[in-house]
Amino acid sequence: MVSLSGNLLFASFILYLIATVFFAGSIKDKKGKLKEKGPNKWAKIAIFITIIGFISQLGYFITRWIVAGHAPVSNMFEFGTFFALSLVGAFIVLYYMYKTPLLGVFTLPVALLLIAFSSMFSRDISPLIPALQSHWLYIHVTTAALGQAILGMSFAAGLIYLVKAIDQSKPSKRTFWLETIMFGLICTVGFVLVTTTFSLLDYKAEFNWIDKNGQQLKQEYTMPAITGPNEGELLTAGKFEPLVEMPGIINAKKLNTVVWSLLSGTIIYLLFRLIIRKRVGAVLQPVVKNIKLDLVDEIGYRSVLIGFPVFTLGALIFAMIWAQIAWTRFWGWDPKEVWALITFLFYAAFLHLRLSKGWHGEKSAWLAVVGFVIIMFNFVAVNLVIAGLHSYAG
Repeated sequence: MVSLSGNLLFASFILYLIATVFFAGSIKDKKGKLKEKGPNKWAKIAIFITIIGFISQLGYFITRWIVAGHAPVSNMFEFGTFFALSLVGAFIVLYYMYKTPLLGVFTLPVALLLIAFSSMFSRDISPLIPALQSHWLYIHVTTAALGQAILGMSFAAGLIYLVKAIDQSKPSKRTFWLETIMFGLICTVGFVLVTTTFSLLDYKAEFNWIDKNGQQLKQEYTMPAITGPNEGELLTAGKFEPLVEMPGIINAKKLNTVVWSLLSGTIIYLLFRLIIRKRVGAVLQPVVKNIKLDLVDEIGYRSVLIGFPVFTLGALIFAMIWAQIAWTRFWGWDPKEVWALITFLFYAAFLHLRLSKGWHGEKSAWLAVVGFVIIMFNFVAVNLVIAGLHSYAG
């Protein structure tokens, strides 16, 4: 059953990859010219493959639930793959609402990156710690992930808008920040590549270290330690000595993963720029040439309009109810709680500026992109770097 679950997830990954290619092919007409006049036969094939991939990933989710005995949303691997599942589900719904194949070109790669990123973490099935042994685990985490996935659709729409609207012929603050977003996506690819490389090399280095509570513990690194643990002592002979020692409040091992991701992403990005000699945004601009900006603006706005209350319900209201049951307090300023609040306030401001101040078009697109960056910072950096009550999610 465990192998079946893994095979279903792998199958969904391949199907999403194939569907992305078909969606990209669907935005060209018979003469090879770019078009965006709704779905053609290639788009119909692409959405069919996407739905099969979604069903396959849903099968993975169900079979893993059966094997584990609880909803598979309790660690980075499980949450990340469920996040991707929710994102694809939200895309399928929006596709049938707006019949926009280009949305698949920008959404499915994000789902692929989420699956690949999550698959780099432990996929072992382990018993839940006492704090997680509650039905509120399913209610809180799945609702929060679904809300984030719907908000993620506003990111895809906003990115399409910015790629088309921003003049790539000359450098500016707009091109710089758009390129920074592209660089972040490339760093995710770098993370997958560098983690896979060191895994194949079977790199392992063990440390003694002191945690924030003053307890001595052991920790195993699977990549050379650029950032070492607090008062760390390398026990494995012949391995890389840390360049920087981190305080106990920082998860040095996971921060090391982030540093390696940034380094590898930078190398990939520089090689891309050296070979192509264009910004990533400039390379993508011809793909979005014929999309209607008003259409993607509406998709982005409606995604926030639906995703914001779902996220609020899952990440704040249900979370506070569960916190009261598990920890006898509704709010404790844990890092994850703080960033959930920041996300809530940001999207509340998004809707206020949109409805009251008339922030439509490019301003709205920038807000949608920044909002998803906040979500991903919470998912990646807060989970991986900052120690807190939600550290078990790593």
